[in-house]
Formats: sequence, C-alpha cells, structure tokens
Amino acid sequence: MKQELSYTIEEVAQLLKVSKLTIYDLVKKGELPVFRVGRQMRMDAKDLEKYIADSKSPAYTAPGPKRAEAKDASPLVISGQDMVLDLLGQYIEKNSGHKALRSHKGSLNGLISMYNGEAEIVSLHMFDGDTGEYNLPYIKKILVGHPYILLNLLSRKAGLYVKKGNPFKLATWSDLNNDKLTFINRERGSGARILLDEQLRINNIPAKNLKGYENEETNHLSVASAVSSGAADVGVGIEKAAKLVGVDFVPLITERYDLVLLKTSTNEELITTVKTILTSIPFQAEIDALGDYDISRTGSVIHETF
Repeated sequence: MKQELSYTIEEVAQLLKVSKLTIYDLVKKGELPVFRVGRQMRMDAKDLEKYIADSKSPAYTAPGPKRAEAKDASPLVISGQDMVLDLLGQYIEKNSGHKALRSHKGSLNGLISMYNGEAEIVSLHMFDGDTGEYNLPYIKKILVGHPYILLNLLSRKAGLYVKKGNPFKLATWSDLNNDKLTFINRERGSGARILLDEQLRINNIPAKNLKGYENEETNHLSVASAVSSGAADVGVGIEKAAKLVGVDFVPLITERYDLVLLKTSTNEELITTVKTILTSIPFQAEIDALGDYDISRTGSVIHETF
C-alpha cells in the first residue's frame, strides 16, 4: 500500500516561502484543506499540489505599466514544472498581448503536446545516454518536418535525493544497484524519469533491480518528500527541491534546461518576445536570486532550423 505524504503547517510555509500566518489564513478561508493528528494540523501532499496547480492557471499577471490589449492575441500554453516558467509567463503577459497558461506535463509529454498543436512553449531536460546530449536528440525525432528554435533557459544540478547523512553512501548511478534500497520514481515522460532510465541502461542495471521502481510521483517535491518521510531511501531530482524539503542531495549531472518553440508565421513575434525576456537583466536577476540555477547561457540559441 502506497504511503500518503503529508506536511505540517510550518513545512507548507517553508515550501511556499510564506509565513505561517499566511498558511493559517488560507486554512481559515477553506482554500487549503487540513486534518488533525492530536493538536497538530497537517496537510495532504496531494491537496497542496492541487492548490499550487490551481493557482498557476491562469498565470498571475504582475503589476506593471498598463499596456494596450491585443484583441487578436490568443492564450498560449507554457509546458513544464519549474517555477522559473511561472516567472516567464508573468514577463510574457507584461510584454505581449498573450495570456500565459500553464501545463505541468513532463518534458516528453510536453513535446508531444507541441507536435499535436497543444503547446506554444515547451521546457525540456531530456538526457540521451548515447550522445551525452540534452534535448536535441529527442526534438529531432519528434518534431520531424517542423522548423523550430531551441533556447537555453538555465542549467541546474540533477542527482539523488537521500536521507540526512546519506546512510547508504550513494555516490554514483551504479550505487542504485542495491537490493537494500527502496526507490521512488517519477512518472513516465518526465525528464527525471528519462535521466534515470538512460543511466540504468548505460550502467547495465535492470529496472527490476530497483525496489520501488514502479512507485511514481509527479514532481520533484513529492519525490524529495517521500525520501524525507522515510517512504523511500532514494529518488532522482533537482537540487532545489532537496533544499526546500530538507533532504541531502548527491549531484551527479548538470542538466541543460531548454525551451523549444515552433517557427511559424504566427509565432515570429512570440519568439522575439521570449528571446528579449531571456536575455534581459531583470529576468536573469530574478532567476539568479532563486538560487541553485546557472544562468551563464540563458537566452542563447542552442539550435535552430530554417
């Protein structure tokens, strides 16, 4: 039976980076459901995820100079899960006539959505074990016949979430081949799942050797929380979630987190807008302030077809 995760009010406040008073106010208003264990209030992880997802769609429009509305500008969908994409959506809304909507699909599923005409901006962090390259090998296979541009959003560390003190002394991908470990996985199509599966393949580790491989969570925070709660010994994810949840992190790879946009006659203005935002000092400064992100290539063109 799968163990359900829950958080204290203090933990929720830390995850959302707000005060406990703010969380208590949301609970009082009925926006965040809680249950009690003795005198302590706790919140189900799934309820917190639902609150975050509901708050992201449509994306918040930050205050700023009022602009003329473009009546013919349709909403656009930004696919991916990193919090920087919410920031990008705010900048797009301030600098164009588009309303930015958020989809929280994993990298591969987001790319397929773009192929099917269901997303305008897709974020990617898909590792290819044969080339050691990120993203481009997958894009070339899926966006066949579609001209596109691939822009770097940022780089970040990916690796293993482990319990405090790293009791199993995990240091490499090969160390996952241990029948004493309980693993927690990401969903199929996510960048973290692809990274794991490729590392298992190139290190000749059968997936069946990972106890818990079939147990899935849908985001980095939930995987890190599963390790923190003791439901699992190890999971794959990014550094920032480890710090937010409070588990140790073993960095194993620097992943390139990119954005892909199709090059169409209707997308020319959007591509220009996104390029301008990514290379702007204010946008990069806000990313840098979040910590644990490398912005040295932010806004650079990784690949472009004509």
